[in-house]
Amino acid sequence: MNKNILNIDIQNFITNNLDKNIASILLKGTPFTSVDTKEIIEQIEAKNKCEYKLPTWFNGKNIYYPNKLNIEQTSSEITASYKSKLINGENIIDLTGGFGVDCYYFSKQFKQVIHCEINSSLSELVNYNYKQLNINNIETKNIDGIEFLNSQKKSFDWIYVDPSRRHDSKGKVFFLNDCLPNIPENLNILLKYTKNIMIKTSPLLDISIGINELKFVKTIHVVAVNNEVKELLWILEHGFTDNIEVKTVNLTKTEEFHFDFSLEEEKNLESLYSKPLTYLFEPNSAILKSGAFHSISNQLSIFKLQKHSHLYTSQELIDFPGRRFKIDSILPYNPKTIKKLGLKKANITTRNFPESVELIRKKLVIKDGGDLYLFFTTDLESNKIVIISTKI
Repeated sequence: MNKNILNIDIQNFITNNLDKNIASILLKGTPFTSVDTKEIIEQIEAKNKCEYKLPTWFNGKNIYYPNKLNIEQTSSEITASYKSKLINGENIIDLTGGFGVDCYYFSKQFKQVIHCEINSSLSELVNYNYKQLNINNIETKNIDGIEFLNSQKKSFDWIYVDPSRRHDSKGKVFFLNDCLPNIPENLNILLKYTKNIMIKTSPLLDISIGINELKFVKTIHVVAVNNEVKELLWILEHGFTDNIEVKTVNLTKTEEFHFDFSLEEEKNLESLYSKPLTYLFEPNSAILKSGAFHSISNQLSIFKLQKHSHLYTSQELIDFPGRRFKIDSILPYNPKTIKKLGLKKANITTRNFPESVELIRKKLVIKDGGDLYLFFTTDLESNKIVIISTKI
């Protein structure tokens, strides 16, 4: 940490230049001799990324920021708040503390929080920031989390870990064994110190692969923000061998949309099917990631259009964790017929359809936007169809 950055004039300069062109600042330079211009620019870039993702830090006074990559990789406040409300107790240890956003929210649910971070400069600035934010029950440790855990004689109510994928891991398939720390390899060590573990992973991890690599998985949370899946949360309870529950949530500024199901039940269910009826439903991204395709049909008594379409329909309008549409008309897919409709602008989605949105737009000369929503999909008889609808 270069503490000269905390000089009031430099802090004011950072705040006053958040909306300025970075190249222009580089060209002009800054009037400060105690801090290099590049360091100040790093602070400006990192703080800019916090405005919506980390408003507590953005609005805090004299906050010291790491490089913008650390900000990009850290949990957002909305997801950190969500996960913190899932657990509580006397103490928790975060083995991969990072910028400390998750620990900040854990400190509201636990009496004692330990933040382990192997990067010394990051550990130092996190400790400094906690003081600026008036957080007094987090202890920062500049050490490898598992190494610190192995030095302990006490147990913890919870262990939290956010493993990162190794840079040298090859292939597109994402395995926990490819991450640091390697959770499957160290799971027995973790279970010596706790009965409860929360693991955060990227949504790139296939749920079935994660289950195969881990033990004692009790619950999986699929967390989306504004319909974009941000993380998977794995809750492990030592000795648990019952059915795994999956909880999906789509978080927005004002609401949370939940849908829960049992993985075992999902395997044994079959969807209800129908041709398109009065209303069309598209599940949010958390549900699509979770694979709850039969459960949502059965729980909500709605019909699936086709096995691979993941679009649903009903005669009645219902509350639904996703987008809802009123079907205006249904056409066989025929570019010439659709062109005769004279559509200049529409929102286009494809589900279980052989052509891309880009190709369809090019063929039909339809721009993006407007009030109409066109779904290019496949019906029960494997016919390619277009559902013309308006959003509810």
